[in-house]
Amino acid sequence: MVDKEVKDEIESALKDPNGIVSHQKRLAFCLSLGTTFLLEDYLNKKNVLKKGLKINHQWFKKSKKNIKEILSERITCPVEQLTELDNLLDSIYKIESKRNELAYGKASDENTLKELISLYLSLEKEAENE
Repeated sequence: MVDKEVKDEIESALKDPNGIVSHQKRLAFCLSLGTTFLLEDYLNKKNVLKKGLKINHQWFKKSKKNIKEILSERITCPVEQLTELDNLLDSIYKIESKRNELAYGKASDENTLKELISLYLSLEKEAENE
């Protein structure tokens, strides 16, 4: 469901004749939500996320080392065994680092938003292929 909502917002933004910037705030929230969903899905597919635990987007404001420490308490295997985790975390960090600026700040430019969408779609493919 979350994935469909994110895809719908991305599609709507890209097709909007008023431009992608008019969707900036919704995109900020959707991409952030989507990245946490993708990471949860990746960890669930690996069958390592402890039952009932959720990923919090605010964790991605921290360093990768701190994120791994937080995750290590919530998964059932050593974090080092998750071979794609570093790549996923790098992409998630890039998206999440822009979240508040896009959601609460002034209007951004189309290129920045398109880059974040592209990054999200790449992250989605990477997470799905695991």
